[in-house]
Amino acid sequence: MEWTRSGDDLLVRIDPGEEIHASLQNLADELGLSAVAITSGIGRTRSNIYGYMNNDGIYIKRELSQPAELVSLSGNIARTQDGKPFTHIHCSWADDDSNVHAGHMFSCTVAVVAEIHLRVMSHAIMTRCPLADVQLLGLQFS
Repeated sequence: MEWTRSGDDLLVRIDPGEEIHASLQNLADELGLSAVAITSGIGRTRSNIYGYMNNDGIYIKRELSQPAELVSLSGNIARTQDGKPFTHIHCSWADDDSNVHAGHMFSCTVAVVAEIHLRVMSHAIMTRCPLADVQLLGLQFS
């Protein structure tokens, strides 16, 4: 992974074999970031695990095992109550037949490259906290 910074904007390149969540969490630790908007991402990925939260607050997972084009990525990076970086990302992929697969990204490994734009919110504090009756950690602001 490599990155460059211009003010509050970061452009990140994630390389083959690197997992997107882990890469962004490591970057957040390296730079001491606690509130980041993930505004866009493109590339080619593989081993994509994605899904959705049903009406009972339970995540349903799906696998897109074949490499696919990452056509849209957005989300945020915050900290958990114990200080660990937490990435919440939603994505859309297009398979080689141009069928779209989309939802909450659980894991995603770069196949060729991923280019992701981050906007650092330098005057905000965001914390992920457990919510009652759902598998999602809720976002709180300080």
